[in-house]
Amino acid sequence: MRATTRLALLSTSVALVATAVGATTAQAVDGGAGNITIDKVVVNGGKPVVVGTTKVVSVKVSVTASDDSGIAETTYISAFGPTPNYAQIWYDDGDITCVKVSATTSTCTGTLTFDPQASTGFVGNSAAGTWNLRTLVSANDYDYIHRDAATKFKVQRDSKLTANAAPEPVKKGKTVTVTGKLSRASWDDNKYHGYTGQPVKLQFRKKGSSTYTTVKTVKSNSTGNLKTTVTASTDGYYRYSFAGTTTTPAVNAAGDFVDVR
Repeated sequence: MRATTRLALLSTSVALVATAVGATTAQAVDGGAGNITIDKVVVNGGKPVVVGTTKVVSVKVSVTASDDSGIAETTYISAFGPTPNYAQIWYDDGDITCVKVSATTSTCTGTLTFDPQASTGFVGNSAAGTWNLRTLVSANDYDYIHRDAATKFKVQRDSKLTANAAPEPVKKGKTVTVTGKLSRASWDDNKYHGYTGQPVKLQFRKKGSSTYTTVKTVKSNSTGNLKTTVTASTDGYYRYSFAGTTTTPAVNAAGDFVDVR
């Protein structure tokens, strides 16, 4: 109930800022008063937020702001994804801590959570994509600044990739078949499903080397499965490598060793 109430209050505060600056809530609403500035905003160390099917993912967020009177608080930090997804924390709840960097500058930090099994806030596969971080910061002299999109970050569906090379061992010059599967988390049913029609690289690392080289590119089929063949030439490891998409992170399968005799 409190989350719903706070979301309503947040919408109201945004509307008030919009009125103050002559904008509409349909726009990216920025506003404020005085010479306060937001200097830096960081979500998850600048990396995408990757969420699986069961674990709640906690993400550190920091907002650095400056004013000649000093910073009083960051009232809220809210993340909004593709409708209807959101996550938010509040200073009054003790969720946000502000630390002075200097007499004029403070960095306020908190932790946003993303729960793939939540009934509100993080709802289904629609949550994957680009999110905006919204925040309101106040100074000791009552200056304030609101940013509807202080920064943007990606929320992605966790990915998995396997590889199996056979037969093992194999005679030199014979065929090696490499199978595998590319799958990603579904937040609609909290299971992993095959990621179809995606280009995936087959890579090889010679025994004694630390570097993989790409042999060929194959596409995952209608169930996410992968299959291709190569000619055995020397001992080494085969793996599949997926470069990722906007909604799904890059992933490498563990290398599977083939003994060539």
